[in-house]
Amino acid sequence: MQIRSSSSSSIFFSFVYADETAQMITITSVVVVLLVVLLQRRLHRKKQKRKLPPGSMGWPYIGETLRLYTENPNSFFATRQNKYGEIFKTHILGCPCVMISSPEAARMVLVSKAHMFKPTYPPSKERMIGPEALFFHQGPYHSTLKRLVQSSFMPSALRPTVSHIELLVLHILSSWTSQKSINTLQHMKRYAFDVAIMSAFGDKEEPTEIEAIKLLYQRLEKGYNSMPLDLPGTLFHKSMKKAEEKKEDYWVYFSAQRIRNATIADNIIGVIFAATDTTASVLTWLLKYLHDHPDLLQEVTREQCGIRQKIKEENRGISWEDTRKMPLTTRVIQETLRAASVLSFTFREAVQDVEYKGYLIPKGWKVLPLFRRIHHSPDFFPEPEKFDPSRFEVAPKPYTFMPFGNGVHSCPGSELAKLEMLILLHHLTTSFRWEVEGGDEGIQYGPFPVPMNGLPIRVTPI
Repeated sequence: MQIRSSSSSSIFFSFVYADETAQMITITSVVVVLLVVLLQRRLHRKKQKRKLPPGSMGWPYIGETLRLYTENPNSFFATRQNKYGEIFKTHILGCPCVMISSPEAARMVLVSKAHMFKPTYPPSKERMIGPEALFFHQGPYHSTLKRLVQSSFMPSALRPTVSHIELLVLHILSSWTSQKSINTLQHMKRYAFDVAIMSAFGDKEEPTEIEAIKLLYQRLEKGYNSMPLDLPGTLFHKSMKKAEEKKEDYWVYFSAQRIRNATIADNIIGVIFAATDTTASVLTWLLKYLHDHPDLLQEVTREQCGIRQKIKEENRGISWEDTRKMPLTTRVIQETLRAASVLSFTFREAVQDVEYKGYLIPKGWKVLPLFRRIHHSPDFFPEPEKFDPSRFEVAPKPYTFMPFGNGVHSCPGSELAKLEMLILLHHLTTSFRWEVEGGDEGIQYGPFPVPMNGLPIRVTPI
């Protein structure tokens, strides 16, 4: 009996212990769940406290895209900055965006916390150029590609191209005098495109192949600058279809580096896009500003004539060293880059939630440093609407002048762009005069701001 009693007690206490253990496990589980829920709620409340920046998201899908590309960009950005402050939200090209307009914010996004903001474009433009282009990556892949691209734009690589660029300049200028008037923007696009092709393929490409690439580029350009509606019949749809058909035509570039064909095609398209429209727009503004400031044009001409005299005496063409001895002309280019601010902003994307001055920049949102607003701020450039190259006699404060971006993703071809501007201005000012026709002072946008009607001019030799 004692044995049975002992056995029964043991079984009883085993059940009691097991029941208590189960209860403890249940209670512990409930406590853990409650703690998790409370933690999530606290994190959610904390996230809610970090409110989104003020601003308007515009119409569904379209957002404020149409207003951005049809209004004066100075007015578009200034109106919102005056209303909301240096950080505000909007919606353009199918993407929710946060726009920032201070040097400190630009430094954070482009340099000090660049790892939190990956380089990107709106999805429509990424598809058009190609996902493997240099612009859309960071880390080892980006570093490898940028080294390859930059090798073509180092001084040692640019020096031999000076004579080739000069030949292009002489050819284009000689064609101008045979016409009553020219559309400056369109002719500058041809010039910038030819320089881009030369930098990508060298000077040995067949004319028929260059013409084929030019036709492809023109088709892509129309779609690139159109509304991103991928529907049959739209410019975007036609351009995307053409791009997929012809990308293999670009296999030549980078072939020695044994990089995959898609990488080659995407990066050549990217190089051509980056080097053509923006450079052509800046060159158009250069002629406009010099024409509107005859005293400045006279000073630039005097500087260039001094160099021209030496070149004639030595019976040679323009050299790399000559382009390094054009301080006034260089300041004119710098002031044009600031005043025109053709690249109004650049795109980045937050790879995680980021807090800035009490506002939440959500993961996945585009972040746009507004170069134009910084370049036109009276805090950094007194009388910002005045065209005054002398302001560059002293170096601007850090992160207040960024015509080619900043940080590891700054434009690798900036020196080539400035070189082709200097060479063209040298021959244009020393051998020709030009008059703007029509007298229209307006600005058109498509998408870069340029003088109305592409600045029609009449060119005459001296």
